[in-house]
Amino acid sequence: MTATPGLGTPRIASPDLLRSVFRRHAAGVAVITAQKGGSPVGFTATSLTSVSAEPPLVSFGIGLGASSWPAISEADHVGVHILGEHQEALAGTFARSGADRFGAPTRWREGPEGVPVLNDVLAWLVCRVVARVPAGDHRIVVAEVVLGDPSGAGRPLVYHQGRFNGLRD
Repeated sequence: MTATPGLGTPRIASPDLLRSVFRRHAAGVAVITAQKGGSPVGFTATSLTSVSAEPPLVSFGIGLGASSWPAISEADHVGVHILGEHQEALAGTFARSGADRFGAPTRWREGPEGVPVLNDVLAWLVCRVVARVPAGDHRIVVAEVVLGDPSGAGRPLVYHQGRFNGLRD
């Protein structure tokens, strides 16, 4: 391989290359929640995607080794929460392994279909899981929107260069 002027030297595909490239990709921050045996579970996701408007479908990725995977692998419904820039600490809590994600100061309630719904988010959805697609060491979960609330106030939280950030004016 040769370097292209102004572009640096191309690298062979690897997990490190993928991580390096996607650190430069700004992504919205969401928290995915579900119930397992009466206990709430959840994780921070930057892989949330709108898939289809008709029917309304979303997708997100989850690692097979994630602590929430056993619940997500069996859940009929999941919650999808779009976080605001005021929720950086909440995003960190749901991203941290071993954290008490639903303990104080997290504020939440049981929502439709028994899905944990987080308070004070920019928007939330309850979705019915329709597929779990194998994708390497992850699964891509496809879910159909059942209902939601887009009326939260504030600006979105984004993830870029390994950090949570707000948007700049």
